[in-house]
Amino acid sequence: MSTATTLPSWNTSTVFSSIEGDDFRAARNDWAARVEALEAMLDASEGKDDAAALASFLQTLNEALEAGRTLGAYIQCFVSTDSRNEAALAAHSEMQPLMARMRKVNARLVSWAGSVNLEAAIEDAPVLLEHEFVLRRMAKEAQHQMSMPEEALAADLDITGGSAWGRLRDNLTSQLGVTVKFPDRIERMTMTQARNLAHRRDRDERKAGYEAELETWQEHETVFAAAMNSIKGQVLTLCKRRGWDSPLDETLFYNNMDRESLDAMLTAAREALPTFRRYLHAKARAIGLERLAWFDLFAPVGAEDAWEYDRAQQLVLERFSQFSEKMGALAGRAFQENWIDVPPKDGKRDGAFCMGLRGDESRILLNYEPTFNWVGTLAHELGHAYHNLCLSRRTPLQRMTPMTLAETASIFCEQIVRRSVLEDAPDEVALAILEDALRAANQTVVDILSRFQFESRCFEGREGRELSASEMRTIMLDAQRDTYGEGLDDSALHPYMWAAKPHYYSSSRSFYNFPYMFGLLFGLGLFAQYQRSPQAFLEVYDDLLSSTGMADAASLAARFDIDIRTPEFWRSSLNVVAQDVERYESLVASL
Repeated sequence: MSTATTLPSWNTSTVFSSIEGDDFRAARNDWAARVEALEAMLDASEGKDDAAALASFLQTLNEALEAGRTLGAYIQCFVSTDSRNEAALAAHSEMQPLMARMRKVNARLVSWAGSVNLEAAIEDAPVLLEHEFVLRRMAKEAQHQMSMPEEALAADLDITGGSAWGRLRDNLTSQLGVTVKFPDRIERMTMTQARNLAHRRDRDERKAGYEAELETWQEHETVFAAAMNSIKGQVLTLCKRRGWDSPLDETLFYNNMDRESLDAMLTAAREALPTFRRYLHAKARAIGLERLAWFDLFAPVGAEDAWEYDRAQQLVLERFSQFSEKMGALAGRAFQENWIDVPPKDGKRDGAFCMGLRGDESRILLNYEPTFNWVGTLAHELGHAYHNLCLSRRTPLQRMTPMTLAETASIFCEQIVRRSVLEDAPDEVALAILEDALRAANQTVVDILSRFQFESRCFEGREGRELSASEMRTIMLDAQRDTYGEGLDDSALHPYMWAAKPHYYSSSRSFYNFPYMFGLLFGLGLFAQYQRSPQAFLEVYDDLLSSTGMADAASLAARFDIDIRTPEFWRSSLNVVAQDVERYESLVASL
């Protein structure tokens, strides 16, 4: 059985010998040379409507992007697991000027794509035809570009601007010590460990973790507010200079999604809020409360076993293999080759993520605790790895998947694990698994709706001036009251969710919230189609995943006869959740 001291960490030695190794330095120098070569090619082709030159440039760019992805992911393996690793932090810092130069290269390519005759160019060069969707998007993006000197300056300033504020937030959070005052003891732990107390059965422990977490966020709220103000201010300034109506319009464009589709999804989500409140009330009854507090949201319900990591591995491998040999092989490879950094530890960033490393390889970060929720997270992140596997036959430019579609495989893989276990489970275990599924759905619909409202109002307020930490707390609480409603105790919400979620602190990706809702509901819809016709689904699923960077969301959905621009599809997906709520209420009543 795995323990906290034996849980595996990811293997980086197959990539480079060390973060200070000669092979790593050589690869970094090679990438710098690739960036310089791209700049020279752009200089030589400036002002020319030359299809052959553009085709040659795209080939060289794809090679550079692949090399840069490996370097960036390798460095991230160290800085995300040990924010005190000075060598890794230095390597990360040294990469920033090169990343800024690559952003300038991209800006110049966008300008180039906007100036050439794409119709004629595509006919003359097969490489351009293969990248037609990317080039046409760039041509549209060119309409929202500043001058090249301005774009270059924005890329340079981001290093010490928005990106620096985001790094400060991540580094500070990873190093925060939290003093938790339990009824019978006092313990010092990391923020991740304190937040994980929310999954304990003992309500006093959950409350102690919640109170300690809020106290710690409050101690540092000035820093988080400064980071938020600086990042949102930068985004607003650049949006205006680039001619976007709002950060949301810019985000929708880069997510290959239109406002009509977003409005349809959000309409269906708001309609479903009463269903989620029924779940919250049923959960309160299940744990003997009149109403849930925020710190009860993740409380276990039902007869949930301890899901030690080795047991979770076995379950995921079995369920993935039942879906397809290819998916099972991917999971087996991830476990055998140690792609996953599993245990929580001091200096490690919180949460979980998956990143492509090289070719069809990925690396996954977890902060694993022995609960079924983390089993779902393991399946979720391995879903991203499977998506990366399907994308590996595409070029880096073709693989640039927007957040909306990036969650397709991960949500689907969660469903494979959760719903297959649910089918044969006895009532008490079924209740625990349904609790896990509904808790996740509640987070992905209700909580993300609150986060979307918070970020929208934050941008609105920031247009006029900086917002204080107090104002951010108020905006967050208002959003939670509006979405959770009477499903939660109004006096025990989470005023610092804006500090706890890293998604707000990106200068390049605003509204890093609704894509998760899209992913859940789109994944539920796809899973329903898989259940109706497994063989037909398998024949097109991998191709769908491999194409997520080569078409807009509506076009990809149409492959499955899905119209995402109307609320009907989203309602049908939410109906799956409603059916789970009905069964959950029944089990709570009987058990």
